[in-house]
Amino acid sequence: MKYLVALLLFALFALDIYSKQWAVEYLPRIHWHQGYPFGGIGVFELGGVTFSLNFVTNAGAAWGIFAQYTGSLFIIRLAVICGLIFFLALFNKGKMPIFPMWLIVTGALGNAFDYWRYGLVIDFFHFTFWGSSFPVFNLADSYITLGAASLFLLTHALPRRAQT
Repeated sequence: MKYLVALLLFALFALDIYSKQWAVEYLPRIHWHQGYPFGGIGVFELGGVTFSLNFVTNAGAAWGIFAQYTGSLFIIRLAVICGLIFFLALFNKGKMPIFPMWLIVTGALGNAFDYWRYGLVIDFFHFTFWGSSFPVFNLADSYITLGAASLFLLTHALPRRAQT
């Protein structure tokens, strides 16, 4: 089972890397004033919700914060990744759900790889909800979000629900 999970996580990491390479090669650079939302490639529009592929770069952390500290952010990212791997390998003795944490590590590695390769993170999935733009993101961001949400549900929400 461990090897299957490791293979799945490696496949997710590879999918993130290849999707970003595809975005770099094939998506038009964003122009905030023209085209399907903001110059991207429209995928669908349904009931006020739109989804498009827009090439955007991010030199900072989430939502571009701390963009002026890219070197420090990279070191912090690597320290957090190493800390999580160290914790998972040595200290987590079945006390916490392991897959969501490895999903977070996989996403963090994908974004750190971006920074190492391009000097910034490549984002390209873009939703607008009834005219409000959602921040552009990538697969690695999705892995981190899904891992964190799963971890929360498995450790907080679901155990309480089972007790009632």
